[in-house]
Formats: sequence, C-alpha cells, structure tokens
Amino acid sequence: MSVSPEKIPKSPVKLTYQEYVLFPADGNRHEILDGRHSMNAAPNPRHQSISRHIQFQLFEQIELQGHGEVIDAPIDLQLSESDVVQPDLVVVLKENRIITVTKIKGIPDLVIEILSPSNRAHDLDLKMRLYEQFRIPEFWIVDPDEENVLRFLLTPDGRFSPAEIYTSTISWQAAFGTALVDLSRVW
Repeated sequence: MSVSPEKIPKSPVKLTYQEYVLFPADGNRHEILDGRHSMNAAPNPRHQSISRHIQFQLFEQIELQGHGEVIDAPIDLQLSESDVVQPDLVVVLKENRIITVTKIKGIPDLVIEILSPSNRAHDLDLKMRLYEQFRIPEFWIVDPDEENVLRFLLTPDGRFSPAEIYTSTISWQAAFGTALVDLSRVW
C-alpha cells in the first residue's frame, strides 16, 4: 500500500488550534486535518483492549527503561496550527522534547492507529497522508479484523514505504535498541 503525494484536501474555512480547544468534551474524538474538523465516536472495548496491550508492552521496554514516553489516547498531537489529531498511541523518545503541559507539539517518533468501523477510511487515507506529509518516521496501522499490523517507514525521499504486514510480532528500532510487541498477547 502506498500513499499518493497529494496533500489533505483544502477546506474553505481553516480551523486552528485556537478553535480546536473550544470543541466540547462530549466523548467523541475531535480532530482537525488541514483546518477541517472531523469527529469519530469513542473507541469500543475491543479497540481499547488492543491499545492497552500494545501500550503495556511498549511501556515496559521504552518508558520503564527511561528511553521515552508511550502515551495513549486521548492526547492532542499538534503537527501544525491547523493539524491536530488524536492518535491511539504515540511514542516520544526522551531526546525529542515535544511534550508540553497540554499536548504533544511536533513530530513524534512512532504513531500507532487502531482501526475501528467508524474510523477505518479516515485512518487509512486522511491520517496516513497527514503523517506522511509531516514526515512521521514510523507509522503502524493495527487492524483488529485481520489481526495484523501494517508498518510504514518514512523513506529518504519523504514518502512512506509500502506496507510491511506483521501477524506474530513487530519490532520498533530506535537509538536505544529494539522494542518488540508480541501480537499473540494483543488479540
């Protein structure tokens, strides 16, 4: 799977972070992509279980070892003034000083999205293009239906590589070494 080079479609009225913080705390996940508001329902229990199992494994190997932080949703990831998303999981290494008191502002080291019936197309298309546009170094899409993880690596030309599909384990390479997620402990 590859991503087209086009940017997120333009919106006639471009929202910014200042408007974003005014969205209601209504249990939905609000985001703005290139200034356009989108909203998804809160994740279902299976989605949250999968997120927790991935987070726990990464937490043990990254955060408990002092290499960085593993943050779960809801968390605001502000990539620009008009691009604010809420990934399911975000990994920020300690050298990457982008965590503020209220949000993550900048490019994290790893972003993980877990597909749900309500967000499948949104994550596979719009958010994937956004993450490529902002040069997120590594992006995982977790598919609960297929019980696999699609891994995309940013290439030197600023494009995501074709998807690598993982069904048993997936590893994340960082300066400190490798973090391994045993997918048999996720499903």
